[in-house]
Amino acid sequence: MDNLPKCGANYVPLTPLTFLTRAANSYANRTSIIHANVCFNWRETHERCRRLASSLKSLNIVKNDVVSVLAPNVPAMLEMHFAVPMAGAVLNAINTRLDAKNVARILKHSEAKIFFIDYEYIDKAKKAIEILLSDFQMPMPLVVVIDDIDSPTGIQFGELDYEQLVFQGSPEHVVENIDDEWDPITLSYTSGTTSEPKGVVYSHRGAFLSTLSLILGWEMGTEPVYLWSLPMFHCNGWTFTWGIAARGGTNVCMRNTTAQEIYSNIVSHKVTHMCAAPIVLSIILEAKPHEQRQIMTPVQVLVGGAPPPAPLLEKIERVGFHVVHAYGLTEATGPALVCEWRAKWNKLPREEQARLKARQGLGILTLADVDVKNSKNMESVPRDGKTTGEICLRGSSIMKGYLKNEKANSEVFKNGWLLTGDMGVIHPDGYLEIKDRCKDVIISGGENISSVQVESAILKHPYVVEASVVAMPHPRWGESPCAFVILREDSNLKESDIIAHCKKNLAGFMVPKKVEFVEELPKTGTGKVQKNHLRAVAKTFVVSDQTSKREKPIAHNQNHEQILVLSRL
Repeated sequence: MDNLPKCGANYVPLTPLTFLTRAANSYANRTSIIHANVCFNWRETHERCRRLASSLKSLNIVKNDVVSVLAPNVPAMLEMHFAVPMAGAVLNAINTRLDAKNVARILKHSEAKIFFIDYEYIDKAKKAIEILLSDFQMPMPLVVVIDDIDSPTGIQFGELDYEQLVFQGSPEHVVENIDDEWDPITLSYTSGTTSEPKGVVYSHRGAFLSTLSLILGWEMGTEPVYLWSLPMFHCNGWTFTWGIAARGGTNVCMRNTTAQEIYSNIVSHKVTHMCAAPIVLSIILEAKPHEQRQIMTPVQVLVGGAPPPAPLLEKIERVGFHVVHAYGLTEATGPALVCEWRAKWNKLPREEQARLKARQGLGILTLADVDVKNSKNMESVPRDGKTTGEICLRGSSIMKGYLKNEKANSEVFKNGWLLTGDMGVIHPDGYLEIKDRCKDVIISGGENISSVQVESAILKHPYVVEASVVAMPHPRWGESPCAFVILREDSNLKESDIIAHCKKNLAGFMVPKKVEFVEELPKTGTGKVQKNHLRAVAKTFVVSDQTSKREKPIAHNQNHEQILVLSRL
């Protein structure tokens, strides 16, 4: 059998670019993209992507050049996920919520040759380019402006326009062959919740396999109507930038993620699927009466980005959304675990169903293995749902590695595993559940306290909207829980009320010693709470066994005022 031929007929490098070719051939007249009053079918989308790839080649883009884009969920962003790798280049979708200095750092680190900029972000991009030229002494990338395709503004910056490039490119462009499926397809930067952002490189093979795994794990059928409530810059939209083409579905693009836009698009276009971080579910639940629309058919929602509290899942399902919980990280090409539902759970009470659904679940098909290990000796922990360890992954959907960062690569890859930095347990049924980030575990008097567990208890209170728990110094126990809480507008709860509520739902040593009410929480652009910022605030609190007080009011500390700002998705 060793002498059987391996040839172009029986071996083709895996790449998600084949999904677009197939969609154009098989679903040519199906609607591919809807954005306001603009609508394309798959034949047109395929042609536009080939034209753009042709134009990129004419601009001297060569294999593995990086093409950066700063844009919201508009058609151009979706098209570039195909067109850029079709030209042999690597797509770098930049988080739109980063400030100009961080955008400049990414442009410098990635050595981007072309910078596509949506008209809405031109001011930020100008500042980023100024920093790139003056502070970093880097050459200026070629700039292309993406105007609003539905209502063009005519705004100009630089010499090139996105639609002009599409128009000028050849529809007969021959797509660059993918000789090696290990070649890079995208470059994504981590959200930097615990450190400086790192450049994560995905391969064509990893992107292809991860896409297929998520389609299967989510049980996505043909012709889905997918609402883009998840930023495409976040792990390439959890690979659904390619996945909707694979299913011959429709991409409903949305520039701004608001309750009114979400409800309106769902009803107008009969949306069947969407992805979201927990904060988006909160936005939906907090919708004003005039923003709400009646949802006639349940919308399938894949939730990830942060552990969703069980009470939140229970509430969102009551208003017409069917939630599937996923867990992942940038280094794993997005979701790596999916909480597969079991039919026997349908007989359980709603509250128990929500608790089970909040678990992170089972590894996707393209992961060779998932485990929870003692990171010191790399031995597996017992499957008892109690013993914690670090969640470890291995498989073909894992990133190639961090760009230009050998030290970080040597730290994250250990004994053939990717160390996630998340603490969790494995239940007897094989389902994983996150207990905390390694750096977020609170150690009080020798006891490990899961901040996620304390947050879930607080969120059971009907007047609590959001909660985040971190460690604060304690003179006796070393550390103790400190809760930052956002209340409903009609609430007049006091700190003592939250503490009393926690005492009814938690062991005594887990009850927060301090509750700070805030209007917003500091978050990354992907919806993750920046607990390192909250820890900095908590360090200014002084606590005794009976009472707690702050050394100085937050209102008089400019640094603390700046960090308590929510970056809404």
